Amino acid sequence: MEVATLSRIGLAGLAVMGQNLALNIAEKGFPISVYNRTTSKVDDTVHRADAEGGLPLLGHRSPQDFILSIQRPRSVVILVKAGRPVDQTIATLSAFMEPGDCLIDGGNEWYENTERRIEEASARGLLYLGMGVSGGEEGARNGPSLMPGGSFDAYQNIRDILEKVAAQVSDGPCVTYIGPGGSGNFVKMVHNGIEYGDMQLISEAYDVLKHVGGLSNQELVEIFEGWNRGELESFLIEITSDIFRVKDEFGEGELVDKILDKTGMKGTGKWTVQQAAELSVAAPTIAASLDCRYLSGLKEEREAASKAFSEFGLSEVLARPAVDKKKLIEDVRQALYASKICSYAQGMNLLRAKSVEKGWGLNLGELARIWKGGCIIRAVFLDRIKKAYERNRELPNLMVDPEFAREMVQRQAAWRRVVGLAIEAGISTPGMNASLAYFDSYRRARLPANLVQAQRDLFGAHTYERIDRPGSYHTEWTKLARQNKAGVSALN
Repeated sequence: MEVATLSRIGLAGLAVMGQNLALNIAEKGFPISVYNRTTSKVDDTVHRADAEGGLPLLGHRSPQDFILSIQRPRSVVILVKAGRPVDQTIATLSAFMEPGDCLIDGGNEWYENTERRIEEASARGLLYLGMGVSGGEEGARNGPSLMPGGSFDAYQNIRDILEKVAAQVSDGPCVTYIGPGGSGNFVKMVHNGIEYGDMQLISEAYDVLKHVGGLSNQELVEIFEGWNRGELESFLIEITSDIFRVKDEFGEGELVDKILDKTGMKGTGKWTVQQAAELSVAAPTIAASLDCRYLSGLKEEREAASKAFSEFGLSEVLARPAVDKKKLIEDVRQALYASKICSYAQGMNLLRAKSVEKGWGLNLGELARIWKGGCIIRAVFLDRIKKAYERNRELPNLMVDPEFAREMVQRQAAWRRVVGLAIEAGISTPGMNASLAYFDSYRRARLPANLVQAQRDLFGAHTYERIDRPGSYHTEWTKLARQNKAGVSALN
């Protein structure tokens, strides 16, 4: 095969994400070879490439032909289901690869699997990248946010491709070299955890506006459209306004009201919360969003509970408080904004803690920059998050950046009003509650942890420190309490 006829890159795995990313690469002028174990998907992709303008995409039915059709050093993107299918695909393809060639896993993989595969690939002379891809089907086709981590040489080999394929924002393409090891997958995992929190907070804003404010879906369209023209401008706010527009094709009203209230998940949110616990990083907003997905899955139990409590006179929504709709809408907007800042702060703190543990050297400002376009959590305030970390690379928490601190203070009264109204109405807002509790705990110089530490010392002799002198101390609390009690009794 003549060098001129070889593809610049290959992609294996032609489900929705793989097919769209392959077409994106081809559309940007990079000849690409594609392969899938189910050959009908290869044919579908080739037909799409022809239909969308004769894009330079070549389909292959055998793994050997696929690999041999790519320029050396070969770079092959894998987009298959995480776990064993990735290992099986690597085994199939690497049999025909040579030292210096590179594998790029673009799935939502557990970062330690990527680190294992880096070592296994290295033993065979191959390079390896674990690359987070965010943006869903539309992002993959038109410009995703890309988070490659692993071999820097492998990244350099395809940097020009990734920079053209990624979403484009004012300060560059939404891709950067994340760092060594499994850092790319870890960053994508935390991105998804922030996404969980974001979606939960938006759903709570909707719940309060609908059940406390009594707003219709048409009113919600206008509210979310308005919010998307201000500080809340983001992909998730934009699509939420679209959702409220869609009519039910099978009956009256809007489709959103006919959707079963059970939320699915694929595991990255759970991994994020587990890692937060492992690293002793508080992430209550993200954890609350995960708990809500678990609770949503208990549909039959919740229906039975609603019936059981109603027999004792407790309705699902308590008496609706009298509210000024215009004031409520503004309060909810401010509460949502402040809560979102807490969610992003928690995610950034988790990334920093893991970076320190693993020595990855993550640049939090740069991560905020590449999330400004293409990805699900893209939002206008990510530019301000980027600037906050540029002002102070060692910023301990996003909330204490002077700009964000001022805004949190300005919005906290509205935030408290919304949470209070929700509690009064019996509407659960666990994400907003968790964010507010996080804010209130973090801003206090002294917490009631002194009592908890005293309890631990009493029943487990765990010792404690004092605020007025150095060292660790242990007190015979029960003995002294009894002596003091006896002394008081004697005086009486």
